[in-house]
Amino acid sequence: QVQLVESGGGSVQAGGSLRLSCAASGVLYSHNCMGWFRQAPGQEREGVALMTTGGTETYYADSVKGRFTISQGNAKNTVYLEMNSLKPEDAAMYYCAARLISCTQFNPINPTRGWSDYPYWGQGTQVTVSS
Repeated sequence: QVQLVESGGGSVQAGGSLRLSCAASGVLYSHNCMGWFRQAPGQEREGVALMTTGGTETYYADSVKGRFTISQGNAKNTVYLEMNSLKPEDAAMYYCAARLISCTQFNPINPTRGWSDYPYWGQGTQVTVSS
């Protein structure tokens, strides 16, 4: 069983930055996957950034490449999402998720797709971006 707790959401103006944190408890192995998804009102949940729990590989949605960075803390059960140059369209509830298989399982070409394959979720943290 894996439990995830997010923190760090808030409100910023367009162009600003925020850093989200996700702390995991439970057993995760280096080939497992943790990452961030988001869901805006009336829209489908979408993948934002993923990272192997061994910290060796990262994957990003095209919409956030070059602006968001996923990283791992010294304690490998913590994952961060540094969000820069935020846009109003980035506003959403952001969720941390994890699974006990690789990030590329089921979606080797576009790993950030397929949120339903993640059994473990945090409670979410709200990100608001004003124009």
